[in-house]
Amino acid sequence: MLDCIIIGGGPAGLSAGLVLARSLRRTIILDHGRPRHARTRQSHGYLTRDGASPAEFRQIAHQELSEYPSISIMQEEVIDVQPVFGGFKARMTSGKEVTGRKVLLSTGLREILPSLPGLQEYYGQSLFSCPYCDGYELRGKRLVLLAETMNVFSTAQMIYHWSKDLVICTNGKRILNVEQQKKLVSKGIRIAEQPISQLSGRNGKLEAIRFKNGQTIEREGGFVTPQLSQASPIGPRLGCHMNDRGALMTDQYGRTNIRGIYAAGDSTVTSPTQLIIAAAEGSKAAIGINMDLVYEDF
Repeated sequence: MLDCIIIGGGPAGLSAGLVLARSLRRTIILDHGRPRHARTRQSHGYLTRDGASPAEFRQIAHQELSEYPSISIMQEEVIDVQPVFGGFKARMTSGKEVTGRKVLLSTGLREILPSLPGLQEYYGQSLFSCPYCDGYELRGKRLVLLAETMNVFSTAQMIYHWSKDLVICTNGKRILNVEQQKKLVSKGIRIAEQPISQLSGRNGKLEAIRFKNGQTIEREGGFVTPQLSQASPIGPRLGCHMNDRGALMTDQYGRTNIRGIYAAGDSTVTSPTQLIIAAAEGSKAAIGINMDLVYEDF
């Protein structure tokens, strides 16, 4: 039986793996290889890795972990976790099973993007979800905020800090109240509530937004507000408590309400979702796991 099974090989899972490897813990990272940020060309805000691609980040992490004999990484998708005597059993789509005393869920979140023609072509290249991650590269440009959710007002305020040339497109939805509209207009932010017919541009670079009424506005990039949900049902299925934002609830060391089950990364934070925060959460959870194992064995 392993000391820990880490489900998910993003920044949280990899960071936790490094701490556990250095703690002499027999650990496996099970990762399906389909990260949420796969479309992203560059990741920002992670000190010493600012501008690195997600693929480069993972490659370096895998290389560093390969130096430790007690940890391994497998490209496998976990579909179920069940309690067994002394720990838990993880079952994969391939039919393989592994058992471990502890389980760390670093499964992240799933994005549900607005259903807009052409959006997939530009998402991750000129349209993004996080101003802290990509606002600097879009500073001062003609931007759009594509939003169909109720947090559009607060998101617009944030983007306005990076560019004053901003248009909000709600794709036919009326999600701004009168006071919010007045405030936005007073700042020079335009609001387009008519349905969108097409996003257009070249080579992943947004150039224009066409509306069903025939109107077109030129834009150079912008932001989208996706809906976020848990990428894996394993935590809720095990009975892990969730807060009103849909995040797995943990203490400061990643412990959920289910003894032996820990969680870290975007699935416990939901906002803000940044690499450096996810990695830090993974490190803390790994410390919690090792501490609990030490106290149990002492």
